[in-house]
Amino acid sequence: MNEKLLAHFAEQAAFCTALGSPFTGALVERMREDIIAGGPTAALVGDWPGNPRADAVSLRLAGAAHAAVLAGRDPALAALYPAQTPAWRMSEVWPAVRAMFARDGGWVRDFIRSPPQTNETRRSIALLACFLAFARDWRGPVDMLELGASAGLNLNWDKFAYRPNGWSWGGDGPVVIDTDWSGPPPPLDAPLQVRNRAACDLNPLDVRDDAQRLRLKSYIWADQPDRLARFDGAAALACANHVRVERADAAEWIAARLGARAGDAATIVYHSVFLQYPPREARAAIVAAIESAGALATESAPLAWVRLEPEGLFGGELNSGRMVFDLVAWPGGHRRIVGYTDGHVRRVEAA
Repeated sequence: MNEKLLAHFAEQAAFCTALGSPFTGALVERMREDIIAGGPTAALVGDWPGNPRADAVSLRLAGAAHAAVLAGRDPALAALYPAQTPAWRMSEVWPAVRAMFARDGGWVRDFIRSPPQTNETRRSIALLACFLAFARDWRGPVDMLELGASAGLNLNWDKFAYRPNGWSWGGDGPVVIDTDWSGPPPPLDAPLQVRNRAACDLNPLDVRDDAQRLRLKSYIWADQPDRLARFDGAAALACANHVRVERADAAEWIAARLGARAGDAATIVYHSVFLQYPPREARAAIVAAIESAGALATESAPLAWVRLEPEGLFGGELNSGRMVFDLVAWPGGHRRIVGYTDGHVRRVEAA
């Protein structure tokens, strides 16, 4: 029995439930039980060759089941999912998922070859707070560079309508970002003049392509209609604004971009729940490229590094599930913690 695989499924089931998706939590738990029983789930992933936690195996399978629903591949299963049956019962859902795994094993295996990708648009509110904190002291144009951008939905962060409790920013639009915000608001009157924006990802998805758009949506947990609605709005916005994400290694891309950055504007490098995934050597190369560029920053061409990542990456508790969003600005290299949140930014504690 693959104990690491079972531990991953148990941990992920608890994470999903804690993050407001009892449906996905229960589904992942049933998958774990099916692995123990030697069922279709075991046939699909029981001999998984890599690190199941790092590879998010359980979420690959949950995405496959949701994709079958969204694509109309399994109408019977779709009828049991939360979109059609808000009062869903896992005792009815799981047998249908299990049957699909057994019947369409080849299709599922092909689907789960790719790692899950999520453009969690709610994360943009934490990024916005950092951008505004930087803009309070910088009045000129800004060039934006995003790492690990997936389909690039968060490249349009300045076109979202932010409506947390206590403050608002931005006009009306198809994407409304709300959250439970505690603490002071960001400096809402700070001017932000975005001049250019660019992004990279090892495997960028194109939301203009129906199949890739469906794949991206399938990784959103099926019992969270607010997240699904934000995705639809952000995808439409990305298509309307011709968003493009370059296929590239993040370390090579950011080194090249920063090496050629403009001398008449600020540059902001940003990423959200990305830096934990590259191998250690690649992560070190990304950090080194940014810090080297920071050492060359000037008052007329400053550099900011905005991050929303697990706090353990930056000196916090190693196994903490809490995310920190912070800002490092050059010249000077001063770090400012702007706040703390969870992976889906359901609640924010502003610093």
